Amino acid sequence: MSFLYAENMTGGYGSVDILHNCTISVDKGEIVAIVGPNGAGKSTAMKAIFGMLKLRNGSICLDNKDITKLTPQQRVKRGMGFVPQNQNVFTTMSVKENLEIGAYLRNDDYSSTIDQVFDFFPILYEKRNQAAGELSGGQRQQVAVGRALMTEPSLLMLDEPTAGVSPIVMGDFFERILEIRKTGVAILMVEQNAQQALAVADKGYVLVTGENKFTDSGDALLSNPEVRRSFLGG
Repeated sequence: MSFLYAENMTGGYGSVDILHNCTISVDKGEIVAIVGPNGAGKSTAMKAIFGMLKLRNGSICLDNKDITKLTPQQRVKRGMGFVPQNQNVFTTMSVKENLEIGAYLRNDDYSSTIDQVFDFFPILYEKRNQAAGELSGGQRQQVAVGRALMTEPSLLMLDEPTAGVSPIVMGDFFERILEIRKTGVAILMVEQNAQQALAVADKGYVLVTGENKFTDSGDALLSNPEVRRSFLGG
């Protein structure tokens, strides 16, 4: 079984199901991208995996342990790190304070982890004493990812990490994600920028109306004529 195995997820909000037998898996040291049109259930799938959405059917296992009924905080303790799309930094706090808050569950010396975050995102070291709210959108995203890394996650989950950033910043951000993957962290991300996400992904899922439409390697999905025509603009 994969390191993360979310099987046949069915659920939504109230009586309306957004996900329909959706299955997502991620292996250790793997980048997996979830792509698809607006309203496809991408972020809903991410929230379900993190425990923010109760499933009507389906199960979620992490490291061969069933976590379906655990709260988000309990899932963080099991090794999940989650970066939401919006409101993902404490704007009045400094960059360094944001990172320190990410270590709230730890009782050890986390200074080496802060150093590692600064290695991944050098601009954050330069701005470590600056309020996060004064940073650019791309830099705030780096702070949010850095704070999630402070929990030393085995699975890092990113919901639309490049939303609203420039193409240059986006390319640099994906380079940083590749560096994080080299440390052995499994990465699951939801992305509107499907072309760029699939280019760095080991595996991709194309969701349509909450269902698995295509599942393949990132390269294979990029070269699939139907995927290109329907979801990648040609």
